[in-house]
Amino acid sequence: MKGYKNIKNICASLLAVLLLVSGSAAAYSGMVVDALTCKPIPGAFVTLGDSVVRTVQDGHFQISGQGTVLGLRAYGYSRREVPVGDLKEDETLSLAPFKPKALYLSSYGAANTRLRESALDIIGKTDLNAVVIDVKNDRGMIAYKTDIPLATEIGAQKIITIKHIKRLMDDLHKEGIYTIARIVVFKDNVLALARPDLAVRTAGGAIWRDREGLAWTDPFSKQVWDYNIDVAVEAAKDGFDEIQFDYVRFPDAKGLAFSRSSTQESRVSAISGFLAEARKRLIPYNVFLSADIFGYVIWNRNDTGIGQNLEEMAQQVDYISPMLYPSGFQYGIPGYPNPVLHPHQIVYRSLRKAEERTGLPAVRFRPWLQAFRDYAFGGKPFGGEEIAAQIDAAQTFGSDGWMLWNPRNVYTTAGLPSKSGLAPPTGCQPAGPQGFVMGGGSMLINGANSCKACQYTRRLKAMISFTGIQ
Repeated sequence: MKGYKNIKNICASLLAVLLLVSGSAAAYSGMVVDALTCKPIPGAFVTLGDSVVRTVQDGHFQISGQGTVLGLRAYGYSRREVPVGDLKEDETLSLAPFKPKALYLSSYGAANTRLRESALDIIGKTDLNAVVIDVKNDRGMIAYKTDIPLATEIGAQKIITIKHIKRLMDDLHKEGIYTIARIVVFKDNVLALARPDLAVRTAGGAIWRDREGLAWTDPFSKQVWDYNIDVAVEAAKDGFDEIQFDYVRFPDAKGLAFSRSSTQESRVSAISGFLAEARKRLIPYNVFLSADIFGYVIWNRNDTGIGQNLEEMAQQVDYISPMLYPSGFQYGIPGYPNPVLHPHQIVYRSLRKAEERTGLPAVRFRPWLQAFRDYAFGGKPFGGEEIAAQIDAAQTFGSDGWMLWNPRNVYTTAGLPSKSGLAPPTGCQPAGPQGFVMGGGSMLINGANSCKACQYTRRLKAMISFTGIQ
């Protein structure tokens, strides 16, 4: 009987491949449920090749398309992929609840032994379960070898810090760590200088540079869009669970020249248009999509002069990630003129404001939190007390986790929740022995939900072969 089932699975997979080659679409139906409660998940995304549908209120879906793998994901859950050869008719498929709690690592931090091992130690000791890694950094450099011709042509590959990105992804996923690819979009000194025709300029025609002396690319340019989306697609192929766009905005300076007239309407259209195009091209890879925004974008009804409109951007991404660093609110918020003295209120009230404006559930937001010394209100250190207050605010609000930002990648366990146990799901069986969860959450092994042992630190420290900088 076992041999018969194996042959059946092989034949089904071969049929899917033949359908893909011939151009014919296959149809599948099923139901997506919560792995803990067995309740239906309405609005879950189901993907098959370039096709995507969402489950209805009772968790059911019907999809037709070309592909060998069915992708599943939902807000507040891990993503999952199931080979179509393993699917039964009207299969019930489960997703494990999951909220990323991440720290940021630059491309150098991910490659530096001391910084990397320190971060992995903290993940092993606390409730952290995710990392944000620079794929394309603030200067426009791409961290690992890419097949994108333009990246090589412009010099974005001169410094390779991560030698084996797929090996890194595999190692992190084995430990249940969710991986987020940070891609800095329009702030791109490398591309702007190599391709002046794509650069933001001053009114006098010179290439404009920001406070750091770095040039930016034109957010209206479709060539710039395509390049950054190519980077995102490659990161998705390499195994990242989520694509996070940062600096997805216009420069916060006046009197600049672009390829089109810069008005609030045109700026908002450009930023939202870029995100919509990225979302479309990422469909086949079943990854989550998020965008970083200024904290004040939540409070401002206009586009803050940078093209970021909360309601418009929220329609194009899975998660909005406001940078709610108290130091970044230089003018305070209503009732709190000195934000660094009130980190809990700044985070909580900003998230509630975003929820009120958009009408979206709390799980659609995941804030960046301050894990660095204040720079705007006297230089107050942000230690365990301040970090804990911010985390408590995000968790009280009910956000889809949270992320810690320290530009130097220096973190401690102070203020972080201790590691919590994961209760194994009960009652809901995954679709066949080959179904598996991508990124964080319980791994699906031999047809049952089984939580991996929490022996993080010893194994994670062994992951050094992927780096290029020691």
